[in-house]
Amino acid sequence: MQLPPDDVATFFKLHRSLMFFVNQRLQVLPDRPANADEYSSLPPSARVKVHEALLQHQDVIQSFVDENPAGLAPDELDIVRSWRHLVRGEFLIIREMARYTVFLSTERPPVAYGVLALAQPFDVLVGPDLPLMVRTVLLPFKDKIVFDSLMSVSGISFGPGIRRGLNDDFKEAKARHGIVTSLPMSDTPMPVKMPKAKPTPKAPSREDAAGILQAIIGLIDQFCRENLNEEYASLCRKLAEKLARKRPSPLLSGSPSTWAAGIVRTVGWVNFLHDKTQTPHMRLGDIDAGFGISESSGAAKLAALRKMLKLHQLDPNWTLPSKLDDNPLAWMIEVNGFIMDVRRAPRQVQELALEKGLIPYLPGDRQMGD
Repeated sequence: MQLPPDDVATFFKLHRSLMFFVNQRLQVLPDRPANADEYSSLPPSARVKVHEALLQHQDVIQSFVDENPAGLAPDELDIVRSWRHLVRGEFLIIREMARYTVFLSTERPPVAYGVLALAQPFDVLVGPDLPLMVRTVLLPFKDKIVFDSLMSVSGISFGPGIRRGLNDDFKEAKARHGIVTSLPMSDTPMPVKMPKAKPTPKAPSREDAAGILQAIIGLIDQFCRENLNEEYASLCRKLAEKLARKRPSPLLSGSPSTWAAGIVRTVGWVNFLHDKTQTPHMRLGDIDAGFGISESSGAAKLAALRKMLKLHQLDPNWTLPSKLDDNPLAWMIEVNGFIMDVRRAPRQVQELALEKGLIPYLPGDRQMGD
């Protein structure tokens, strides 16, 4: 983005008048030009010396305004007077935007300036490859920022790591002062933007939770009645009720069909339902189809339940009662540091193990919980 042509002409008129006055007042160049137009035709190597002299003696700006040797209008003198707020230093040109080019200061903390080009756009003046380090002087011009027409470009290249760091500096600068587009810069930091408050979701009521549980149990009962048996249905209901008692209950998120399939899948996985030598038997993927969900959704729910409840195959807590007699994990206990099968232990040891809740029932007693 550039200054409009009329403003560019005004800038150069004012700037060369000031620089001519600086050279005359400070006697910077041995062969002093006769007027401002002659000064503007000097090579950059000569003019940069005058620029440096001004930076060392900025009080000359006020002297120029007071004396007004160029016969400038009051509004023009106001522009020159504002140049007392110049900013000199090294900057990183990091981004071309619609209204200006972003110059990021190398000082700490960083400041981002929105700068307008003069007669030539910056991509012509310094090239299109950004970021680029330059040394120049930024000047206010009306309500905008320009540079003082001289700029030295560094040949430093920036790798990916440095580029990421510059992006972080740019974000920091924007958070502190925004992109500064006029000088002098305000000392007041940008107000901190508070994140928008998210509406608090309504907590599900107990009635909602109970309704969801009943819907899941209804789906489980129907599926087990048509494809498995009452023993599976009872154990699946037990698992659904356990999930419903958690706070917050995971059943409150997700569809009842997915939860029902995941619960039946989990109980079937613990009991090797996919084993064709058993009755009943079924592929776990067929369970998902029976509940009208995808196999990937059912597998994901099984994985989540295994992790949530720390389940494993042959888990005694979730083994079908009819299979507990043949489940070795249900009867293994530790005695004095040794693992033993309690079914081979004396009756009094079995009774003690049952009393401590280490086994589901007495091995020789077929009545559950006796």
